[in-house]
Amino acid sequence: MSTNHGDFFKTNVMGHPAGIFVLFFTEMWERFSYYGMRALFVLFLTSALVDGGWEWPRANALALYGTYTSMVYLTPIIGGILADKILGHRNAVIIGAILMTLGHASMALESPAFMYLGLAFLIFGNGFFKPNMTSMVAKLYKDFPEKKDGAYTIFYMGVNSGAFLGIGLCGYIGENIGYSWGFGLAGIFMFFGMLQFWLSQSIFGDVGLPPKSKDDIAISNTEDITSDENGGKLNPFTKLDLTLIAITAVTALIWVINDPMSKVYGFNLFGNSSNAGYVVLGAFVLFLYILYSRIGRYARVTRDRMIAVFVIAIFYMFFWAAFEQAGGSMTIFAKDYMDRTLEGSSALTFKIFNTLLTIIPLGIISYVLWKLFVQTFSRYALANIFLSVSFIIIWGIVIWMLNAEFGKESTEIAATWFGILNSFFIIALGPFFSKIWESKYNPTASVKYGIGLAFLGLGFLSLAYGSSSIPLGAQTASVSVIWLVIAYLLHTVGELCISPVGLSYVSKLVPGRMIAVTFGIWYLAVAVGNKLAGTMGGMIDEISSQHGLSKFFMIFTFVPFIAGVMIILLGPLLRKLMHGIR
Repeated sequence: MSTNHGDFFKTNVMGHPAGIFVLFFTEMWERFSYYGMRALFVLFLTSALVDGGWEWPRANALALYGTYTSMVYLTPIIGGILADKILGHRNAVIIGAILMTLGHASMALESPAFMYLGLAFLIFGNGFFKPNMTSMVAKLYKDFPEKKDGAYTIFYMGVNSGAFLGIGLCGYIGENIGYSWGFGLAGIFMFFGMLQFWLSQSIFGDVGLPPKSKDDIAISNTEDITSDENGGKLNPFTKLDLTLIAITAVTALIWVINDPMSKVYGFNLFGNSSNAGYVVLGAFVLFLYILYSRIGRYARVTRDRMIAVFVIAIFYMFFWAAFEQAGGSMTIFAKDYMDRTLEGSSALTFKIFNTLLTIIPLGIISYVLWKLFVQTFSRYALANIFLSVSFIIIWGIVIWMLNAEFGKESTEIAATWFGILNSFFIIALGPFFSKIWESKYNPTASVKYGIGLAFLGLGFLSLAYGSSSIPLGAQTASVSVIWLVIAYLLHTVGELCISPVGLSYVSKLVPGRMIAVTFGIWYLAVAVGNKLAGTMGGMIDEISSQHGLSKFFMIFTFVPFIAGVMIILLGPLLRKLMHGIR
């Protein structure tokens, strides 16, 4: 069955199909909303009542943060299945965007009931949106595997362009105007992203449309799953598979929800923390059995490649457990332990730097918008108009923000501001890494992961060194901002070696019919990593009071280093399991 790509490959923007930039901007606005909200969430929960926060203890706030960020990566399994079987990828993306818009609107109301309702909307909205955007890239480049690494890197730059703008603008407005305004702004641009995608979706041809009939599903399934790669065998889910999956999923979900509930409200669904630990351990063992049982039924080549995906996903989980400290313990570190007040020439230097840091990337993204506008306006006028209006609003907010800062004699760097460094470095370094991955110097998967984990560890080593002079148990300090800047730079290099490349390997190693579901399982690894990030980050007060804040960050130095060495040593085995996929 051939695939109609529509206008996706017929137009060219900066050496790439115009269609990839439609996905770029859709993903950008979704990430604007997600990272804009994430930048504010822990600060909102832990800030004093007089500052507009809820004054929660750090452990409670990070428990809820970890649960939220993990669950937004759990629901993609459901969204992937529904898209494959019923909705189609495009409809799932639109439904997800609408739900997330409602979620941000609820968060803006700043009441406990609406906060939890908003989190639920955001979690399920992301479940529909996330796996199906990445699945569309995979399907569109199905016949162009040599271009996938570059395509995913461009797509990932869209992710970080949105994160850059969302953290910078929502964070600034939330800290300086009010948290509800920051949450609300995130929802506005999620709505713009949905409109832009909906109005230009015909550019993708028939990619992402829902199955027309059961016969179409059967034909598609046969084409992919009975290919030579799988030895002509089908591997449907049995009733036992589905029962065990349901038990594991429900148990894990209850545990994830129970963690913040037991801390915030003192109500433990398992009776005590020891019982909860045994239950989640049992669920994990059951999950391993499910994987072992299903992977063993595939033909040898497909089975081996699925095992390779699973091994890579484990190291991906370790990466996110450390990397996601950015929205938790690293944000707390920026707020309470850094000297963020600048005066005189230092303040002026920062204002100039911040202006360039904001204007130049926004100018680059606007240039990409203009190139897309020129190529596609005649066929997708309304979509381009909505996209252009959204950028006019963004430019208006940026000019207002920079003008307000230059009107002050001194300046206090917003705690959320440091989060934009990761996105800025990715926007700046992304094209360089994209070229490397497409060149003869492209290293193997294990080497990329080993390098990425090593740079992640070095970033935390910078924080450990910078915080070495902070006394035991101190709640505030005045550490130089340079150590956090260095940490974000090193973390970004690590992320560029791991995250977009991981998505590309999943799309290459997995049979086409299983793409969306496998992306859902892939995000399960991210979910576990995010929950571990919240759990470990919540120990910041306990560890720093007993051993010092420097020792807390040293934990996140050693774990990535050890994981990096392990995956490099596993390199020969992974190459064998991939059967020629590179």
